[in-house]
Amino acid sequence: MSLKSAFPAPDHDHDHCASTAMAHAEQHCAARGQKFTPIRRQVLQALLASHKPLGAYEIIDELARLMPRPAPITIYRALEFLMDNGLVHRIESRNAFLACVHNHEASPVVALLICERCGAVGEIPAAPIVKGVAEVVEGTGFSPKLSVVEITGLCGHCQPRA
Repeated sequence: MSLKSAFPAPDHDHDHCASTAMAHAEQHCAARGQKFTPIRRQVLQALLASHKPLGAYEIIDELARLMPRPAPITIYRALEFLMDNGLVHRIESRNAFLACVHNHEASPVVALLICERCGAVGEIPAAPIVKGVAEVVEGTGFSPKLSVVEITGLCGHCQPRA
């Protein structure tokens, strides 16, 4: 994936993107013999509705439009399952979650590029960053465990034009 493709293009076909991500989730769970339950599916669909991160209570509010209001523990359990399976990323700095629309099996560590102005989030493989961190801490007795690296700044749409 190129850095330019980290954020959706203005002419991005979001419906296709979301349906492809949902199909990947179904295949991923089936291949591992895991249950992609209705609530897990609904949580992922709520996150796929946009490329912006949502907090757990925002997900609850979205789902409450379609069904009886789910309990927070139900949503957190679904999110944990989705994160454990690489289908959702947690943005620690925002206490929010983002559907993963890329297959990271080759590179399990990603960098999330978070736009401070519009809130859009893009993702790129972060293997070189992890390697650099490992080299810096080598010999300290510390073993870093990174799954997501967060980088804030301005996306290409929000940067001032010269």
